[in-house]
Amino acid sequence: MSAQTVESRTSAENTSGASGSANASTRASVNTPVDLGPASALSCRECGQRFELGPIFACELCFGPLEVAYDLPLGDPEALRKRIEAGPENIWRYAPLLPVPADVADKPNLNPGFTKLVKAENLARELGVEPGKLFVKDDSGNPTHSFKDRVVAQALEAARAFGFTTLSCSSTGNLAGAVGAAAARAGFRSCVFIPHDLEQGKVVMAAVYGGELVGIEGNYDDVNRFCSELIGDPLGEGWGFVNVNLRPYYGEGSKTLAYEICEQLGWQLPDQLVIPIASGSQLTKIDKGLQELIKLGLVEDKPYKIFGAQAEGCSPVSTAFKAGHDVVRPQKPDTIAKSLAIGNPADGPYVLDIARRTGGAVEDVDDEQIVDAIKLLARTEGIFAETAGGVTVGVTKKLIEAGLLDPSLTTVVLNTGDGLKTLDAVAATSQATATIRPSLDAFRDAGLAH
Repeated sequence: MSAQTVESRTSAENTSGASGSANASTRASVNTPVDLGPASALSCRECGQRFELGPIFACELCFGPLEVAYDLPLGDPEALRKRIEAGPENIWRYAPLLPVPADVADKPNLNPGFTKLVKAENLARELGVEPGKLFVKDDSGNPTHSFKDRVVAQALEAARAFGFTTLSCSSTGNLAGAVGAAAARAGFRSCVFIPHDLEQGKVVMAAVYGGELVGIEGNYDDVNRFCSELIGDPLGEGWGFVNVNLRPYYGEGSKTLAYEICEQLGWQLPDQLVIPIASGSQLTKIDKGLQELIKLGLVEDKPYKIFGAQAEGCSPVSTAFKAGHDVVRPQKPDTIAKSLAIGNPADGPYVLDIARRTGGAVEDVDDEQIVDAIKLLARTEGIFAETAGGVTVGVTKKLIEAGLLDPSLTTVVLNTGDGLKTLDAVAATSQATATIRPSLDAFRDAGLAH
């Protein structure tokens, strides 16, 4: 399969309009051939207008979001399947389906992915799911212990292609760490922005890689607004913001979750998926990945349901779904699930579309239910999830009890991060059982000898 080669736009080719101005200010300063493998263009999700590959993120006609369009390797599914299976045990095994050059595996990158799909039999018994039907996709095994390594790996390759020198982001925590680590590995400068009151574990993990970490007074939406201003300013020249001007490429990393799940299920679609919602991008890209696998003939086409999971303290998409609305009204976040605390989710309306199209739903759980679910998953499967994983497990339980999720069908629940990052959520109720003198009598007296 030949690579698509186009000329990237430059700052001298600015187009008119607010979107064009914002897009142009972050383009690479020189014309260079762009090799992003099967990626052929950027396409507006709203009006379908196509643009050359470049560091742009909004349609210059309707201001809709852009996503990557492909010349996919249609033809022999079995040959493509064997090619994938012969690839490295990370996301680059799917390079023929991603916006990356063919030699991506040879470049300095964190090489995330191909994390465990755990058959969760103990959890299934607790939730009343039939044996062999419940799985946890545990993405805490990635290099910085969250799924964000996938999306950053994709954005990093786009940043290389467009000649950026600084890697940046607005983040609720996990993304900051992933950007810092990926930039260090690849030799980029990094400067990332976070809300000032993040969990300390995430702050430390983002700072340890040696890049610049900037706390912004306010919540994630305040951070995101600041980054949007920086992108439009000369100060942001040469900066690749992974979740803004590189967002079309960044989002494609989430598709690899869909690819891996289906491959790990023996090249079959799951019947049901429960996916956390922050911006909503992960959920929409997993659906895109499933649709691509069907189109390529790598899996048999059949119905599947996608369920979105939110924390009650930041549940704008769940609220809209339950009310039957198409518009997602912003909320001010107030939840322990800070990695999901995006009150104005960019992909919220698309999440609603997918949940309704597939026959799924969007549900939420409160902070107490999140903590209970974290401990339930740890107690039954030995997986210590961060608060976002508590949200998905808690929502799964709630959906089963409400009769919305079928316990007889193959169900995959996503855990997107490591509980060591959100210790505060469970610290108060997860302490030593007893403190005793170093003697057998003290052990017996404490009632532990049974």
